[in-house]
Order: sequence, then C-alpha cells, then structure tokens
Amino acid sequence: MENKRNVTEFILTGFTQSPQMQKVFLLFLVLYLVILSGNLLIVITITTSQALNSSMYFFLTHLSLIDILYTSSSAPKMIVDSLHEGCMAQVYVEHVFGATEVVLLTVMAYDRYVAICKPLHYTTTMSHRLCILLLGVSWAGGFLHSTIQILFIVWLPFCGPNMIDHFMCDLYPLLKLVCMDTHSLGLFVAANSGFICLFNFLLLMVSYVVILHSLKNYSLQGRRKALSTCVSQITVVILLFVPCIFVYLRPVTTLPIDKAVAVFYTIMGPTLNPLIYTLRNAEVKNAMRKLWRTTVTSEKD
Repeated sequence: MENKRNVTEFILTGFTQSPQMQKVFLLFLVLYLVILSGNLLIVITITTSQALNSSMYFFLTHLSLIDILYTSSSAPKMIVDSLHEGCMAQVYVEHVFGATEVVLLTVMAYDRYVAICKPLHYTTTMSHRLCILLLGVSWAGGFLHSTIQILFIVWLPFCGPNMIDHFMCDLYPLLKLVCMDTHSLGLFVAANSGFICLFNFLLLMVSYVVILHSLKNYSLQGRRKALSTCVSQITVVILLFVPCIFVYLRPVTTLPIDKAVAVFYTIMGPTLNPLIYTLRNAEVKNAMRKLWRTTVTSEKD
C-alpha cells in the first residue's frame, strides 16, 4: 500500500501528561525571563563599554543573542503549552540557532587559542574583518545544517497519530510518526546532527588541552586569568555538547529522559551562560558596574 501523507499538524503533549511536571511551568517562566534579562544585559554592557572591544567580547555578544533566539524558539510555547502547528518551522529554527551556537563556540575557542598561545599576534590575527568572517561562517553553517536536514524530513509520509510526547518538535519524536522504515534516516540524523556535535566537541577539547598545556610558560597571575577564561568556556561547552551528543548520536529512538535533557540544553544552558561569563570575568563585571552607575546618575539628573 502506498504511504500517504495525511498528517499535517502535530500536537505536543509536553508535560501535560505528568501532573507533577505541570507545576514547574512557573519555574520555566522565571528561567526564561532570567535568560532574556541576563543575556540582554551582556549585550548592552559590551556594546556600550569602550573597554570591552576585543574579539572575545564581540563573539560573546553574538553568543548571547543566539541564546536569546534559540531559547525563544521553544520556551514561550513550552510555557503556555499551546503549540499545535508550525512543527517543521520550529525544527528548522531550533537547528539553525543550535548549529550556529555550536560553530560559534568553536570560533571562540580559536579566539582564546590565539590570545593565550600567540598573544603578540592576537590583535593583528583577530582583526575585525576576520571576526565578521568567522561570525558569517557560524551563521552559514547553522543555516546549511538546518536546511539540509529539513529538506529530508519535510517530504516524509506522516500517517498518524499526530501526538508528540514532547514539549517541542524535534527530529526523533517526529521520526517516530513516520510510516516507513526510519533506519537510514536515523543514520542521516546521526551523521548530520550527532557527528557535528561530536566533531566540534572533540575539536574544542583538543584546543583547550593545547591552551592549558601552553600556560606553563605564563606567570602565576597570567595562568590564573587564562585558566579562569578557559574554565568558563569549557563549562559552556559541556552544558551544550554532552546533551547534544546524547540526543542525536544514537539510533532512532526516544527515551523518557529526553524531555529532561532537552530542558537542560534549551533552558538551563542559556540561563547559566550569562552567569558563567560574568561572574568569572572581572572586565565584564566592572563594565556592568560602570553601566549601572551611569544609568543611576542619568536617572537622578
């Protein structure tokens, strides 16, 4: 019998099947507001501070913007639990921002490598032109990854049911509803999403090993400053890449823990990023204090 595509809408059950989990929607709302305020504060602080003009802060600004966009692609609809359409669009948008952030974190690791291992050439190597180019490569990589992926999925025959046991549209929950063999599709997802996460994760770990090994030539104060920056970025890398590898580098299957893992990398990661980058960075904290004093002074005047 020929498979027909007779399902065009998908209903996300989210956490509604679990009365206990329904009670945490207020927590998700608070976390989402923290994500918006924290990342916007970083963007405003860096763009208004003349002291934060290095390439690291240029990339950090765009990382904060991506976190806002990435979380906003799923969190608001998860909170109100009312997403009934636009499933394919959500998959596309999620993977654009997710893949862009993956590539951007690799770019930021390269920036740290040049700053720590080749400090005398840092200014000339990480020119504004190169930063714009690397940022463009990050966005192009995100769009290319997501476009290739959605072109394979959008034509699949979905024969029902149309209930997705998740709070957002994602690849494996969607593939469970396809009325054909999905083994080859699972290999494609692993190669396109899983391998990208694994490859960039290994590349990042190697780069940080090289960076940490080079710190032996630094003074004690220099080692502490460089180590503080690297630890912050390694923490962000682990928060994003470990769930990504767990979710996508496996056969087509869904697990009960998938929703909790998805909450972690769509909500918790972007929530912690501003804290990780500000609490361990004296320059950003000083710029925020200056911004606060300027704002309070202008209000008094």
